[in-house]
Amino acid sequence: MFEIEGKEYGIKPMNCPGHIMIYKSRIRSYRDLPIRIFELGTVYRYERAGVLHGLLRVRGFTQDDAHIFCRPDQLEEEIGKVIDFVRDVLDVFGFNDVKMEISTRPDKYIGSKENWERATRALEVALKSRGISYDVNPGEGAFYGPKIDVKLRDALKRSWQCATIQCDFSLPERFGLAYVDKDGRPKQPIMIHRVVLGSIERFIGTLIEHYAGAFPFWLAPEQIRVLPVSDKFTSYAQDLVTNLSELGYRVGIDDGSDTLPKKIRMAEKEKVPYMVIVGEKEVEKRSVSVRERGKKDLGEMEFGEFVKLLEGNFVPK
Repeated sequence: MFEIEGKEYGIKPMNCPGHIMIYKSRIRSYRDLPIRIFELGTVYRYERAGVLHGLLRVRGFTQDDAHIFCRPDQLEEEIGKVIDFVRDVLDVFGFNDVKMEISTRPDKYIGSKENWERATRALEVALKSRGISYDVNPGEGAFYGPKIDVKLRDALKRSWQCATIQCDFSLPERFGLAYVDKDGRPKQPIMIHRVVLGSIERFIGTLIEHYAGAFPFWLAPEQIRVLPVSDKFTSYAQDLVTNLSELGYRVGIDDGSDTLPKKIRMAEKEKVPYMVIVGEKEVEKRSVSVRERGKKDLGEMEFGEFVKLLEGNFVPK
């Protein structure tokens, strides 16, 4: 804890307590559940200097963190939905080599062994019902509950942990969480902790490593670069930038004095997916000449034809 202008502040290591306070802010009915609370929350954890590693291991990071409060009869379905969500998101980003692991009760834990066994069984059932194979990491669970760890392998076959799904009976008990059941009596909900991307910083670092910077078109920071052959054609090139930007594409222009071959080499080096080359012929015909990253020229085409080509790549497959 530290003090600023007479107020005490602390560095937040996790988002769970804040979501628990939101849950406890009013009386909950069994009809309200499941309640899903999400935030992009920045947290801080002291990592030893020797293990800090670029974006992949840092002391301050942001999580796509959510907590699901549910009834016992909803538990397996909610875990299953999170598993499906994780698989869909990773597939969109092109991570097809994914491994699931269940981490079980550690030596130091809170809660009863019976609840730990119930939580672990729920994770296992959710995976098995989807035909997903998994490994078991004995004793590697969080102190408050077992978890599914989702590990990615990038293009170089290196493994990175990102998504986590944790089943927790203990914190709802310790924080006195309750809902009013059908019989009018208070019952304790179960809490699912989940991150899909995990640390946003680590996920971005993993993405960069996975694609070696050559992102698919939909994900590339600069999707198109317009290359006027000389400054005589800059006005038309700027019109193309404006038109493509208005359609929602991320477009740059290289209107410097370098030769066209050098502009193309620079765009290839910076891994821009599409280069649009404009010269006298393109200005006269109001067309574009297109080159795709790592490939030969796609040739001259009408602007509308080029837009149709882009539309096929705009949404991730």
